[in-house]
Amino acid sequence: MDDVELRHLRALDAVAEAGTITAAAARLHMTQPALSRTLAQLEARVGVRLVDRSSRHLALTGAGTTLLGHGRAILSHLEAALADTREVSRPLRLGYTCAVLGQQTVPLLRTWRRTQPGTPLDVVRRDNATAGLATGDADVAVLRTLPDDPRIRSEALYAEGRVAALPDDHPLAGRDRVLLAELTAAPALPLAVWLEAGTASPELWPPGERPARTVEVGNVDEWLNLIATGGAFGLAAAGTAESHGHPGVRFLPVSDAPPATVYVSYPHHPTHPGTDAFLEAVREAVSG
Repeated sequence: MDDVELRHLRALDAVAEAGTITAAAARLHMTQPALSRTLAQLEARVGVRLVDRSSRHLALTGAGTTLLGHGRAILSHLEAALADTREVSRPLRLGYTCAVLGQQTVPLLRTWRRTQPGTPLDVVRRDNATAGLATGDADVAVLRTLPDDPRIRSEALYAEGRVAALPDDHPLAGRDRVLLAELTAAPALPLAVWLEAGTASPELWPPGERPARTVEVGNVDEWLNLIATGGAFGLAAAGTAESHGHPGVRFLPVSDAPPATVYVSYPHHPTHPGTDAFLEAVREAVSG
């Protein structure tokens, strides 16, 4: 088990994430034959089969899954070491997908600027399930779905109500609030869903009242534009309404929808030395 290198661990991680040699090679900016050779080299050096190649979609063996967990920890340690080395100049990056903390966002950012003048904060939107944590684009993130990634730790902050997003000429748009069943009563628009990072799905409705149709979007901008033009309705956590006023879209509270949980998430091995201070600032912002 000698001479395992970081490139071997990165190759295994890419295959686990992408599921195919083609996609993993593209992610690593290398050729497919080169990636295959790297995986074969890794298996030869550890002495066991790590990747099941019996189907088109690759899967890790039990040994591969074990090594992946340790490998990701090693890579995270390296990222943290490099981050500490660069701490003099690099900002702390706060990732989000649709919203940060709703009405508490601006107070949080102003407080941070006032109390932590030596640590700049960059707020970055990333349209993926971890808001940039898994890709290394964020050091901490506010999410409304729980990440399924062993490298990421999450802490529930609070529960947030749901809102319906309707075209402003929709028959229900003049109401103060709506019920789930009213949104799907015939004739009804399809439900706009963002499978990777959204919080809405037909399962939020009781059986028999679920949307008859759904239409997929890839980010919050596509979601808003589709709704504004009458192509769908949406269901979202209330923070989305706080962050995304849009011409042609009316947000209404949904009285009987289950709440969404707001999480603050960060790597098990923090990638910025300001992480703990920021987590404390977030906790204070939501508790006040």
